[in-house]
Amino acid sequence: MRNIQRAELTKINAPSYTPDGNVMRPSNWRHWIYVGTPLTPNALNNGKAPFPEFHNVYAEPSAFEHYKRTGKWPDGTQLAKELVSVRNSPTNYKDGSSIAASGRGYFQGEFQGLELAVKDTKRFAKEPGGWAYFSFGHKKPPYAETAKAFPTDKCNACHQAAAAEDFVFSQFYPVIRSAKPQ
Repeated sequence: MRNIQRAELTKINAPSYTPDGNVMRPSNWRHWIYVGTPLTPNALNNGKAPFPEFHNVYAEPSAFEHYKRTGKWPDGTQLAKELVSVRNSPTNYKDGSSIAASGRGYFQGEFQGLELAVKDTKRFAKEPGGWAYFSFGHKKPPYAETAKAFPTDKCNACHQAAAAEDFVFSQFYPVIRSAKPQ
């Protein structure tokens, strides 16, 4: 019984692909493990934040469980990043912040895009770390059903240069850092 349970724990719910190699959009990413929300307001980046504005990031649960046990992201890992605008209101300041009952700050507005990072060292053997990056569109939902991998220099080069470990920006996600076994 113990071996069966261990085998079940190590099964990763990897993404599905079309016959031509495009990744299928996961249907339930908002039910995955929420790992955090970095914020890069356009108003603080001369109106041109590379990834505007809120980035709600989710890890597929089976991959996150594996990470918690081993400290490694397994093949099949999916990390979804949903982009959300800063709430636009009549009380917005020049920096994009606004006033709410809780005080002055940045508040989420509307969904504006979905991206997916996938680790698969066999399928993406030519990509650094075996990671590939996809976009289902930078627009309000509904998002595209499938996405083609970005060229290496579009995403992977930055992840390789600036991510804390294994092409993941864990330095910005205390949920990921605290889950790693010591």
